[in-house]
Amino acid sequence: MKKNSFIENLYTDQRELSLYVHVPFCESRCYYCDFCSSVIKDDVVAKYFNCLYDEIKLYADFLKNKEIVSIFIGGGTPSSVDSYYITQTIEAINNLTKIKSNAEITLEMNPNSASANKIKDYLKAGVNRFSLGAQSFDDHLLKKIGRIHTKNDILTCVDTLKNLDVENFSLDLMLGLPSQDLKDIENSIECINFLKPKHISYYSLILEEGTYLYDHREKYDFPEEIEDRKMYHFMRNELEKLSYNQYELSNFARKGYESMHNLRYWKLKNYLGLGMSSHSNIDNIRFWNTADFKEYFHLISEGNFAISDFETLTKKDRLNEHIMMALRLNEGIDIALIEEIFEIDFFEEYKNPIKKNISLNLISVDENNLKLTNAGMDFCNKIELDFFK
Repeated sequence: MKKNSFIENLYTDQRELSLYVHVPFCESRCYYCDFCSSVIKDDVVAKYFNCLYDEIKLYADFLKNKEIVSIFIGGGTPSSVDSYYITQTIEAINNLTKIKSNAEITLEMNPNSASANKIKDYLKAGVNRFSLGAQSFDDHLLKKIGRIHTKNDILTCVDTLKNLDVENFSLDLMLGLPSQDLKDIENSIECINFLKPKHISYYSLILEEGTYLYDHREKYDFPEEIEDRKMYHFMRNELEKLSYNQYELSNFARKGYESMHNLRYWKLKNYLGLGMSSHSNIDNIRFWNTADFKEYFHLISEGNFAISDFETLTKKDRLNEHIMMALRLNEGIDIALIEEIFEIDFFEEYKNPIKKNISLNLISVDENNLKLTNAGMDFCNKIELDFFK
């Protein structure tokens, strides 16, 4: 896709913008991962980041009047590459646009690749939030899913963060792992209480085609759905006791430490993706970059954007998407807002699915919001379909 044929005609009234930066490198491949990533090769890493810096420059005209309110550097494993590449990426962005003084800048890290020197470099560059891929505190489970860190690595990494006066860090954990049971969740809750992160993401494992776990699934003893839900409800209740507020189906935070960047995703605010396989959403335009190294290098070296394809969303598409995302949030659907944006009478438009799901005790509704009940959280995907036009 040629440079002048797409982005230069892209316009939005929204001044605030979020950025996602993809770092497609890891020290090894986890057994559940289907993300765009590759095991590190130094020459490929250097070539990739040189192209990434060039891609950022291609967006100069689009970025010049924007205010960056959040940046999320994900992967892959950003902490697996030399910290120089991360600091240079932030500098390249800073040279072209205004990063707000209170912008949330998050970096994903693995416990085994986050040294004190790297973290110091990240902090100096402006990173103020760290998302630590823990997944479990059980070494046996970690090995089963192909993780190369241990529980001790997690504890050491958190100690390093705290010694550098980093308060805002999140732990990513997983449910539904092979042979996982309630005892593992109890152990994780004890570790959370000891480490006291400001934020917890607790996602259920999804077996994706093409991953090692999917291809060898018959060799593993995965928890039944009933057991998975039992672990989820236990985890949610225990985190509430520890003063973590659930603000999204899989996300919990101490007051004031909700992920600003992810909330912008869920509330359909504008974001721009940079790097391989990254996705962007600008008003009603959705577009995404190629996930192929060779194609990414070729397109950028020719002065073209790395966009693989795009779609223009209709009013119905956006309405469906708004409902789907809002239902994931504990605050639910803001009825006045959705009526204003889409010029509809919400209660009239959705009277049948509202009536059905209230009768099943899956949603609650007042004059301001429609939200999932505790029981409804287990059936979110089915409820979304009831509301889809």
